[in-house]
Amino acid sequence: MWTNVQFTGSLNPNQTQRWFTFNWPATWHVVWYMMPTTVRLGAPELEWDVAVERGDATRCTYWITVKNLTPVPVTFEGRYAVLN
Repeated sequence: MWTNVQFTGSLNPNQTQRWFTFNWPATWHVVWYMMPTTVRLGAPELEWDVAVERGDATRCTYWITVKNLTPVPVTFEGRYAVLN
């Protein structure tokens, strides 16, 4: 297994936005997660959803929708873990 940061993002208060990352091997088991870099105590800051598009027989694209759950701007890292 290995992990890394694929992208950084920022969202305005209560904003939702979609990112994509492409050309990933379809044979890999990839887990996506978002880590806020903006400190805010007392409640969750982000939620996200991941959708997958199969580009061809061997590659795929991940569509990642991230929502800011707070009334203030939030910055974050789009992280992944490859499990195989």
